[in-house]
Amino acid sequence: MSSLPIFDVAGSAMAAQSLRLNTIASNLANAESVASTAEGAYKARQPLFSAVVDPTRPDLTGVQVTRVQESRAEAVKRYEPGHPLADADGYVYAPDIDPVGQMVDLISASRGYQAGVEVLNTAKELALATLNLGK
Repeated sequence: MSSLPIFDVAGSAMAAQSLRLNTIASNLANAESVASTAEGAYKARQPLFSAVVDPTRPDLTGVQVTRVQESRAEAVKRYEPGHPLADADGYVYAPDIDPVGQMVDLISASRGYQAGVEVLNTAKELALATLNLGK
């Protein structure tokens, strides 16, 4: 823990948003992947956050990733008899991922990360200005 807890709070938020960005990137990268079975199809992932309260400073709350949850959505069944992964009936199974929704989440996570960077930069400038008061 740093002597200025704002760095810890902003850092925890940035770490959570970074993981969120990575899971969205993984979802987008696999949006068009297919499998030969519904069970083998990629499942979209989404991190779940929870608040973390410092017991020594209950007025400060950070964030942590509790777990990464897989989607329960059924795979999309597509008829593609010429595909090498097609089953005996000619179907392949793709994940049920909405690329537009994922892009909206990506923008939101990116803005959240940028906000954390701005908090860190502002806190750093304020700390340096405080140190320069005595000069």
